[in-house]
Amino acid sequence: MEKDLRQQKTTIIKIALFGPESTGKTTLAKQLADYYETEWVPEFARDYLQEKWEENQHICVADDMMPIAYGQTALENERLAKANKYLFCDTNLMVTKVFSEMYYGFCDSLLNEAALKHEYDLFFLTDIDVPWEKDDIRDTPEGRESVFSVFKQTLIDTNKPFIILSGDKETRLAKAISIIDNLTIAKEHDFLPSDFVQIYNRGISFEAILKQLEFLENGIVKSNLVSPAKIGNGILSLSEKDFEEKAIFFDDQKEKLKIKKFVPASGAATRMFKFLTAFLNDFDIQKETINGYINRKKDKELAIFIIGMDKFPFFKTVDQKLREIYLDFETLERDYKNYYFIKLLLSPDYFDFANKPKAVLPFHLYETHIANPIEEHLNECIHYATSNKVSNLHFTVSEIHQNLFYKGVDEVIEKIEEPSGVKINIGYSYQNKSTDSITIDEGNKLVKDKNGSLIFRPGGHGALIENLNDLDADVIFIKNIDNVIQNHIDKITLYKKALAGVLIEVRQKVFSYLQLIDQNKIEENHLADIVLFLKEALNVEMNNDFNKFTFENKISKIKELLDRPIRVCGMVKNEGEPGGGPFWVMNDKGVASLQIVETSQVDLTSKKQQLILTESTHFNPVDLVCGIKNYKNEKFDLLQFVDQKAGFIVEKSVDGKTVKSYELPGLWNGSMANWLTIFVAVPLITFNPVKTVNDLLKAAHQPQ
Repeated sequence: MEKDLRQQKTTIIKIALFGPESTGKTTLAKQLADYYETEWVPEFARDYLQEKWEENQHICVADDMMPIAYGQTALENERLAKANKYLFCDTNLMVTKVFSEMYYGFCDSLLNEAALKHEYDLFFLTDIDVPWEKDDIRDTPEGRESVFSVFKQTLIDTNKPFIILSGDKETRLAKAISIIDNLTIAKEHDFLPSDFVQIYNRGISFEAILKQLEFLENGIVKSNLVSPAKIGNGILSLSEKDFEEKAIFFDDQKEKLKIKKFVPASGAATRMFKFLTAFLNDFDIQKETINGYINRKKDKELAIFIIGMDKFPFFKTVDQKLREIYLDFETLERDYKNYYFIKLLLSPDYFDFANKPKAVLPFHLYETHIANPIEEHLNECIHYATSNKVSNLHFTVSEIHQNLFYKGVDEVIEKIEEPSGVKINIGYSYQNKSTDSITIDEGNKLVKDKNGSLIFRPGGHGALIENLNDLDADVIFIKNIDNVIQNHIDKITLYKKALAGVLIEVRQKVFSYLQLIDQNKIEENHLADIVLFLKEALNVEMNNDFNKFTFENKISKIKELLDRPIRVCGMVKNEGEPGGGPFWVMNDKGVASLQIVETSQVDLTSKKQQLILTESTHFNPVDLVCGIKNYKNEKFDLLQFVDQKAGFIVEKSVDGKTVKSYELPGLWNGSMANWLTIFVAVPLITFNPVKTVNDLLKAAHQPQ
């Protein structure tokens, strides 16, 4: 036998089966070779050791390691010459290296070097969840977990791209084929195997990655605005009496319904304190006064913060801590007091407000205590999201902040439940990592960190459509974590209930029509009523071809239009807040519909589009009530109603360089684009977000 441990170079995709004995490697290698009509490489050691055993009952010893390594390499090179696009290796030198180290406490340097050099596009680490089968060569089945751990750690330590395969042989085969097919596509697009494994382990389909790349390289088509939605043209205007009647109607219906409140709350409060962070990074108290900094940077936000400092709900707590740390605090100059206050507020060793979720920050100062958004949302929940003395509240959170939410809820839930007699059920979910986006640089190249790992970014709040899709409720209230106020809970309750009342009224009508269609009880003379309902209540107008349809096709079209999730969205008067607004938008099929559109979705180079944008009278405060079940009381698959073309390209900075990533269609933008939509004008009191810390100085967040 020629003593050569070198692999032949090749463009063939090589897959190594790797794992302890009796974990299905041979079976899978054969299955994959059959499926892809190519070669597989058997385990040289099996025949070699079987022959030793049959000759004189000798078992494997340390001196056998090198002959096995030479034999395995020769066998792999031989099969490689016959392979068609793929080669599946039942074993490889890395397996030999592991067994040498495990059984004999060392590995020959030549074997070790060759094992590290041998390259495979992917390792399938075969799990130990299959029965151990005895034969003449195999060792004992004891300690399989430990052996498996050694194999796994070896792949980690040697930086080999690997994926664990578990399940029965049919499951493993199906999973392996899917992975190999996607790996092949990844290689065709110049992704490294290590890139592919990172994407796979994140749960992102490679199809989604290719779509992201397409958007990032070619851009996203801007929304085609037809006109702004206004009162009487897409936005429903209700009198105070109307609001009261709708709220009463909701109260009459709610005991029959399962109600839930959904609060996106996963982000940290970084942006709230952005101007303070910038101040600390750029200010040198030894060289400049704070007033000088404000004038130099034209930083009005900092000036407002300092002037209103003692009105923040956290002022006394921070001030007290300052006096504990700086015993001479009272004698310090005003600039030093203000500087130390801001520094302590953001210091990771003390309050660390910029790195905490908004949900746990002190927002409102009451006579008896300070309330955070968690408490305010729980309090709101029992007022308008309660049915049969049960209130259901769901937060989307980040994993690193989960315990802060647990603690925040535990601190306040009893004092809210007991006087109200309402049981509050709290649910949590994370933004799925499978919705993350890759990042590219200005040359459209993948951005990686210093360790060569891909840099992913969260897919934006549009990712939460999956979280919403997992909920089970008849009526879901959606409201952002920071949109809470200190007073007027009665008015907030009225308008939220009224929106729900509008939803239920429309839903009942929609369901009645769909049930009549199912029962074949729709006559020709009913169609005009349904078409009028679609137009007046749901802002859906039939195209000119509708009247040319046969009766059956008309029914089919009406059912397709009605059988959708429903959203009722509060809209407030536009007072210059950044964010989305209600518009009539034309899709690529020439159909106009009501949509919530962000400024970034508008082609600002078009004077016509820019004019429509400036004519907008209303703003989206993220004040939604949703119906996510159909007329058969089945949950819709909300992912089927997303406009995938309505995503965003965002620019960020990584290590001082501009990079781009893709964000999914926004939760209340493209993710709900194909829902039945009703916009209702609501008072400004319903919209009091805290985008910067200075918003806490506004009247809605101050004691009265």
